[in-house]
Amino acid sequence: MFCARILDYEKTFRNHGSGFVVVKKNYKFREKLFKKTDFPKIKTIPKYLNKSWGRGKFVMPSPLEVNTLMKKVPKGKLTTINEMRKKLAKKYKTTTACPIVTGIFSWIAAGAAKEDIQDGKKNITPYWRTLKSDGKINLKYPGGIPFQKKKLINENHKIVLKGKKYFVENFENKLVKL
Repeated sequence: MFCARILDYEKTFRNHGSGFVVVKKNYKFREKLFKKTDFPKIKTIPKYLNKSWGRGKFVMPSPLEVNTLMKKVPKGKLTTINEMRKKLAKKYKTTTACPIVTGIFSWIAAGAAKEDIQDGKKNITPYWRTLKSDGKINLKYPGGIPFQKKKLINENHKIVLKGKKYFVENFENKLVKL
């Protein structure tokens, strides 16, 4: 049975001349991804956000929910933070999902995927397929622009430079229905 709770570290052995020493390997993002939290939370949209978010309720999803949505994006397809927010709002029957929490949790999922890559795992969250809402490649994801560009190009997406930012051309035509 798959253990949903991953330990804070993995014991690895390193040879330091006279013998082996146990070294703790910190899993900062995995810990955050699998940490027991009180998410999801449903709250009333504050009045000062009614103009941009609408009226009613909003959901703050759990990190694992965001990770699960990101994992659903197949090769050659894309999603955005806003697409995930729409799916989460529909699931919880709210007006919207918090863009800040959803964005932070997508970053945590990406960081956990990077740790999986470093450990040689094959089935990882394809975080490079999750773009910002305007089709922009997320600079803050692990590997930065170069890594994500390479992955996206390998999946037959065309990357364009607009000013100093990179976008996936015609990303709207490649969005997956979550």
